Amino acid sequence: MRIVAIVQARMNSNRLPGKVLKDICGKSMLSRVVQRVNCATSLDKVVVATSDTIVDDSVENECHKLKVSVFRGNENDVLDRFFQASLVHKAEVAVRITADCPLIEPTIIDKVVQAFLSSDVDYASNTLNRTYPRGLDVEVINLRALAIAWKNAIKPYHRVHVTPYIYENADLFRLLSITNSSDLSKYRWTVDTPEDLQFVRRVYEILGGNSQFSWNDILKLCESEPSIVELNCNIQQKPLEKS
Repeated sequence: MRIVAIVQARMNSNRLPGKVLKDICGKSMLSRVVQRVNCATSLDKVVVATSDTIVDDSVENECHKLKVSVFRGNENDVLDRFFQASLVHKAEVAVRITADCPLIEPTIIDKVVQAFLSSDVDYASNTLNRTYPRGLDVEVINLRALAIAWKNAIKPYHRVHVTPYIYENADLFRLLSITNSSDLSKYRWTVDTPEDLQFVRRVYEILGGNSQFSWNDILKLCESEPSIVELNCNIQQKPLEKS
């Protein structure tokens, strides 16, 4: 079974424009994401999916530098872009990652993928019942479910966020929730604002400026230095319907 990770990346972000190419200790955020995703052992390929607009030429250029495959598609219909990227790269199972998660954890990617493969389900993720820090989000979808969503989803936020049609229709799809042994959902490790970027940069600085650390290292850091967590603890995630 061919498993392809598709990293969604675009320059047009409302709260932090150009965030996917922002510098984090000498490398772009996209570079950090790709590097960490590539460390997952369960994947056959990693692809960056960006839009076909001029502003995202810079994303394609960065992908060439990183020697990672890039697919370009519809700017606003992200579900279509994701689905077409899956078809072009012959994915039987697609793993959805977003490029604003530079602390994404390869072992958690593998955990969700393996749980998906060992269960008779259409969709598995660690976000249905959030117990991991936001920013370690992994969604695994088979192509049958993705095709149904692509064909039938009509709500704007369904097209923008790719998977809501699937997990909001539990009567149509078999869903699997992956949870952590303890609830760590209070932590915010994604990048959507300048405060988030400040937090991530600080984590990389303290942990050596490379991508060799694990999510457990980040957790220990957050527990030992609460001032780091305070950098972005007041940021509220936008509701899906408004983003």
